[in-house]
Amino acid sequence: MALSSMTGFARSHGASGPYTFEWELKSVNAKGFDLRLRLPPGWDELEALAKKRAGELLSRGTVYANLSVKRTDAAQTIRINEDVLAAVVKVAGELAQRIDAVAPSIDGLLGIKGVIEVVEPDSNEDEDKAAREAAAKAFEQALTSLVEMRRREGDALGQILMQRMDEIERLAKRAETAPGRKPEAIKARLAEQIAALLETSDRFDADRLSQEAILIATKADIREELDRIASHITQAREMIGKGGPVGRRLDFLAQEFNREVNTCCSKSNDVELTNTGLEMKNVVEQFREQVQNLE
Repeated sequence: MALSSMTGFARSHGASGPYTFEWELKSVNAKGFDLRLRLPPGWDELEALAKKRAGELLSRGTVYANLSVKRTDAAQTIRINEDVLAAVVKVAGELAQRIDAVAPSIDGLLGIKGVIEVVEPDSNEDEDKAAREAAAKAFEQALTSLVEMRRREGDALGQILMQRMDEIERLAKRAETAPGRKPEAIKARLAEQIAALLETSDRFDADRLSQEAILIATKADIREELDRIASHITQAREMIGKGGPVGRRLDFLAQEFNREVNTCCSKSNDVELTNTGLEMKNVVEQFREQVQNLE
């Protein structure tokens, strides 16, 4: 399976009988899946089909789907609602008897809501049914295009994420071979610190200080963190290679990466090792941000 991004755009056009229509789909990041439809009046029966098909092909992301429909066979006509007009004229006459006012003008009467009605051309049930079926097929085409675009973006993201794993692995190896982690370097550094303490006071017990130094050196070792980082790299590469909707699992793995790198930085007592840890933290953050776009 391929990786898929959660962002994408697609459009499809169609026509049936007197109708022409256009679908426009836009997908953005989200924690779950949601399809938000905008359908013209009379086309609501497409909602169930659209949600079913989108739910089958997509697992994450908010998809905004808009259907625009035009009828080309006949123009809209305008008619006067005689009942509303009569009621307005009656009220106007009653007011004219109560107050000194100018009689309403024609354009004033026509501007009152409800007096003028826009009449749609008569519909044909068979034509309408055929148009809805054609619109459903056009939605399928737009949805397929959206899925393809999301997969193309997912492929590009997968390559970037693999590069981030290579960078993290390189930095982990640099941390592994940092001169400050060598036993002789740690021993020399601790010996200097113990000697400095002994010079400041004769109340320090040299043996006790040596034991404490060994304990501190043990706690400062990042061997376990480096092993876990290596394990996370293996898992991430497997998930990216396998593909599918792995965005949430990779996001969790990014958090685990961040936790281990933070521990490495907090345990570090060497400038070079600290700098390497900070570089790794920056790459992990880039990895996490890019994972947010994956389905």
